Amino acid sequence: MTVLLLTHKACLAHDTGPFHPECPDRLRHVMAALEAESFSHLLREEAPRAEEEALLRVHPPMHVRAVLALSPPPDEPINIDPDTVVSAGSGEAALRAAGAGVAAVDAVMAGSVRAAFAAVRPPGHHAEPDRAMGFCLFSNAAIAARHAQARWNAARVAVLDFDVHHGNGTQAVAESDPTLFYGSTHQYPCYPGTGMAAEHGVAGNVVNVPLAPGTGSEAFRAAWAASILPALDAWAPDLIVISAGFDAHRADPLAQLRLETEDFSWITDAILEVAGARCRDRVVSILEGGYDLRALAASAAAHVRALMRG
Repeated sequence: MTVLLLTHKACLAHDTGPFHPECPDRLRHVMAALEAESFSHLLREEAPRAEEEALLRVHPPMHVRAVLALSPPPDEPINIDPDTVVSAGSGEAALRAAGAGVAAVDAVMAGSVRAAFAAVRPPGHHAEPDRAMGFCLFSNAAIAARHAQARWNAARVAVLDFDVHHGNGTQAVAESDPTLFYGSTHQYPCYPGTGMAAEHGVAGNVVNVPLAPGTGSEAFRAAWAASILPALDAWAPDLIVISAGFDAHRADPLAQLRLETEDFSWITDAILEVAGARCRDRVVSILEGGYDLRALAASAAAHVRALMRG
């Protein structure tokens, strides 16, 4: 069964201004890498807009209205915090990014594809229920997880996050709900300064493994193999959503982990092994960070290639 690739040109219109690391070229490089012949069997579809109902499962109406009401003049993006920028095209991009996760869940849960990858921006895992932050406007992975529960009666949904930064927004949704699982490796200390190992959620449903700056492949793989994946397997999800950030790569300028491109293939294979045993291979992956353009493109390609092998 094939793998679905979802994206939309509106995601390129989210203009963060010159020199911002979360730039449209990130998505251009990922999509260029996925044009290689080895990806010719991907099913490619445009990401739809997320319906308000899907957003409101995670974000209160005031937050949704506030984000979508921000409409600066063309070519005049504004900062809503020191890191997070909104432009004239950001509202549409954010709706398409969240909608890609929703559509990916629909395709995977319906059985029309085995797995799906949403190549979208802005990213989402820092967006808390009532606050946009860290380049993120809506919490894309959490919205996808909640949609799986509401639309497909998925009893237990796991979100796995290998971005170099802790997904504080996703954890804020999951930690108080025993029907959600959140597992993350991330650099610490590093932005946003959250994600301690002692945080376990209401039912042991949160597993954080902070990694010191300079950590490389061996410790990264050990963290997943010894801590997060066994907890995930025991938790037995009905669906796995991946927050696929590639900024733990050694070439990335925003942090100091030392992963290689092959590590993203390894972690994808390892997640797919649990998915095969526990949730009929159902995996939805959504792009998060990654700011060295060449490393991002190569790592995302390795990730999608592993999804296709799975």
